[in-house]
Amino acid sequence: MNELVFLLEEESARELVNVLFRALVPEEAAATVRFIVFEGKQDLERQLERKLRGYLNPHARFVVMRDQDRGDCRAVKQGLAEICREAGRPDAVVRIACRELESFYLADLRAVELGLGIHGLAPKQNKAKYRDPDHLHSPARELEKLTGRPYQKVAGSRAIAPHLSLASTRSRSFWHLVQAIRSIGESFAVEGRIHPA
Repeated sequence: MNELVFLLEEESARELVNVLFRALVPEEAAATVRFIVFEGKQDLERQLERKLRGYLNPHARFVVMRDQDRGDCRAVKQGLAEICREAGRPDAVVRIACRELESFYLADLRAVELGLGIHGLAPKQNKAKYRDPDHLHSPARELEKLTGRPYQKVAGSRAIAPHLSLASTRSRSFWHLVQAIRSIGESFAVEGRIHPA
């Protein structure tokens, strides 16, 4: 059974990735999705190797995702990739949200506007900081400031994710995540045509 397993730092990431899976993985891939959600980045790093080693489905593919936060993006990614190799899953895809998941949303203010029901946000997309939000110091705080209300991570992701443009390249880290999920979905679909059930 084709299965795409996401190992995620937090529950808000599940809300986003569930939407992306439904939009990007074609039906002919005959793939199911599973989420393993950790209680923060330290918990993810502590348990990742054990979770990967213990996974029994030989047709499963894995995507590991966490926020960059204050770490060096390349170092964080290399560290997670090394854990995947040690677990016997060198083909696991590692994706880092630079700096936080909310940078994905700041890269698509039309989606924020639609998801949160706040008018007038989309025209602000042309401001320099929203053209390349992966470089913002604290995207979650910026999103609160922009919307004028407290930002709830899980509810916010649930509301905004369905409206995101999957073609947007303003957040390179979002674009790389979208491409990874699309590529895995397409490979499942090709395998299904070569080896029909």
